[in-house]
Amino acid sequence: RSGKLTPSQVAKNIIAVLEDCNKSTPPLRAIVQWDQEQIMLMAEASTARYRNKCTLSYLDGIPVCLKEEFKVVPYHHRAGTVYLGTEPETEDATVAKKLREAGAIIIGVSNMHELGTGTTGCNPNRYHKIPRNPYKPNHFTGGSSSGSAAAANVWGFFAGLCPVAIGTDGGGSVRIPASFCGVVGLKGTFGRISCHGSLPLSYSTVSAGPICTSVADAAIVYSILAEPDPLYPYGLKQPKATLSGMCASDLKGLKLGVDWTFFEACDAEVLSICEKAVEHLQSLGASIVEVSLPEMEEVRVAHVICILSEMRDFLQPDFNKHFQEMNLETRANLALASQFTALDYITANRQRTRSMRFLQEIFTTVNCILTPAVPCTAPRIFESDLLTGSSDMTFAVRSMRFMQLANFTGIPGLVVPVGYSTTGLPISFQVMAKWWDEAVLLRIGLKLEQFRYQTKKPSIYYDILA
Repeated sequence: RSGKLTPSQVAKNIIAVLEDCNKSTPPLRAIVQWDQEQIMLMAEASTARYRNKCTLSYLDGIPVCLKEEFKVVPYHHRAGTVYLGTEPETEDATVAKKLREAGAIIIGVSNMHELGTGTTGCNPNRYHKIPRNPYKPNHFTGGSSSGSAAAANVWGFFAGLCPVAIGTDGGGSVRIPASFCGVVGLKGTFGRISCHGSLPLSYSTVSAGPICTSVADAAIVYSILAEPDPLYPYGLKQPKATLSGMCASDLKGLKLGVDWTFFEACDAEVLSICEKAVEHLQSLGASIVEVSLPEMEEVRVAHVICILSEMRDFLQPDFNKHFQEMNLETRANLALASQFTALDYITANRQRTRSMRFLQEIFTTVNCILTPAVPCTAPRIFESDLLTGSSDMTFAVRSMRFMQLANFTGIPGLVVPVGYSTTGLPISFQVMAKWWDEAVLLRIGLKLEQFRYQTKKPSIYYDILA
């Protein structure tokens, strides 16, 4: 607004960064498709709007990227594969359309775990390669919105102009990579943000959401994207999205639920920082209430049955026709999914009804449920992962521990970085709320940011305002 900088200048810087970061050793691989001409067209249009004082929204001129799971003109809709999206897209997903209408500059599409089938972000195929964690390039970003989390961290980290990245989350796919890369990730209530134009990999567990470097930025993006979409029936009956009370000076009157047995099942370093974060929220006037989250082991199994069965159903033709072109881990997961029966799927959905009922009761006594985000920090990348990929079921199960409840029942979840391990990797905290109450998550998120006494600069970092 001051005119000291224009979107066109920022766009030129970003193009230089995109050229540089994929030539680096190792290549960052956050953005996998981009087009210089497209970026400059959007930036110049935004620069003219700023000059004429007729900007479209807070996102006007702000660089954004979308996970390759979304259709974005004119890029290939590959969803992390080598065989999908043979032709460039001619139609935008709803979120891409909304971002364009808000004046944002779409800088390209971001890397992802092939077909969203894992939580590391490891994708060794020729179009994607493995995105690198900005804090430690020999560690994973987390997945499946891997490139989105890396991109949100690397550009403009200290400059206050962080590109927004959009991901999807069916088993922690926004929140796990956001946690591993030290940024904010919001999974909206199921249906809150339209997934029309993304691959319907798991239609009952996936929500879309922003990955940003601050809670305020996440709130801005949420307020622009969250509304009913006639093309996406799951969110048609939603109440109006608000940010009411988000900026309250304290947390007085809020009751925050913690199931300590569940909460404490994480690495000692993660636990220590997350316990202090709970104390911080308490010091701001919130009351901490001990709650019991029932049947969490059943939730874990039922969520896996639902997400894998739905993916297997949608990808059945691909599994038959493109089996040889899939990564080994994708093949293994889809083969495992073929062992589930209709009876398993029905039983899992009965569990969902039970779990939603339990949560309805819990949310009559508390406003939120607190957990660590992920029980551990980002895992290391080994040489063999670059060639054959990585398949570690123990890690996948563990990384989703605190994520599955929100995916399975559709409640919203927010992760916020709260500290670092002794090796310098980010540690994050999660807040979940009742359906459609994202505003209270953002209110608590702002206070969690104050708890983080320092924000370390990642080792891979570009200043796009330079």
